Amino acid sequence: MNESSNRDEDDPLFEETSSNEVGTWFQENLRVIVSMFIVGAIALGIYSYSQRTETVSTDEIDAVEMSEEEDAATDTSVLGDTDTSMTAKKSVSEVPAEMSHETEGSFVETAVAGEGMTHLARRALANSLEKNPDSSLTAEHKIYIEDYLRKNVGQKQVHIGTSIEFSKNMINEAIAQSKTLNDHQLNNLKKYSARVAAYR
Repeated sequence: MNESSNRDEDDPLFEETSSNEVGTWFQENLRVIVSMFIVGAIALGIYSYSQRTETVSTDEIDAVEMSEEEDAATDTSVLGDTDTSMTAKKSVSEVPAEMSHETEGSFVETAVAGEGMTHLARRALANSLEKNPDSSLTAEHKIYIEDYLRKNVGQKQVHIGTSIEFSKNMINEAIAQSKTLNDHQLNNLKKYSARVAAYR
């Protein structure tokens, strides 16, 4: 019995029958196989798209977390000292001249109580836009720009009296980058721009 089954397997006719069965099975299930490939391609596309938007969202979350930490510092100073809280609540236009000055190639911003890197970046942007207005920038663009400046400036630690230099080239670069954002990215930034009184 074993010998006859071995002979069947070695028989060229047996091999031809097996390959015919595989071919027939493949033809009968071709639609299922093609459907599986299409579903896989769609899933891969969705995954790829979600990874791209997740990168922007992570950057936005970083910006908000940093802003919230700085706001918490501002709140602490408000509780501790009335003079400090008055300083912390000043808008860009009310900041004393010595806290903000322009050089040939940059804006130099000096931190007052309750301010962090995002506040200084916001002030540098406001000073830049005061000199070179750009009406096409929305609040969402400005949130992106200040976050871009915060991340790309060399110094990361900010204390009272710390001066940070924001180059005009970097500010222009950030403005140009903000204009490449798509509608979905700008909509994601709306929840953050709504928290900034200066942008409402």
